[in-house]
Amino acid sequence: MRPQSIELFEKVYLGAIVIGLVNTVLSWSQVDAMLADPRMQAAGLGTGTLVFGLIIGILIPLLLWYFIARRASNIAKWIYVVLTALSLFGFLSALANPMVPKGLVTVLGAAATGLQIYGAWLLFRPDAAAWLDSKGADGPGDPKTFD
Repeated sequence: MRPQSIELFEKVYLGAIVIGLVNTVLSWSQVDAMLADPRMQAAGLGTGTLVFGLIIGILIPLLLWYFIARRASNIAKWIYVVLTALSLFGFLSALANPMVPKGLVTVLGAAATGLQIYGAWLLFRPDAAAWLDSKGADGPGDPKTFD
């Protein structure tokens, strides 16, 4: 049986993914307009790049969710932690960049980043850490049960 921290991680992380998708939909036209710039197209960037990035941006988080919450992978946990740290750095960099649109997109980005950080913290709680260390095994249980 999965521990409470892992079950909460699953909900929090999937919530962060949904918020990220909503944020992508809200900012799609702005990003697409930036990619319409001839300099961006000369660099080989366009709508195809945006779609490819969206697919990868959905696939990687879903794979991490699966391997952490369902397969008890410590390697996936650490990949998630590193990507969460990079996400925080990227969000803070975007806040400092005057060219990045602000408003609802920023609020949603803050919410998603906060949920990712909370999710990472959940993975280090004792019940989650023990479950991940045991590769998801339930363990022997209480040996005094049949006494």
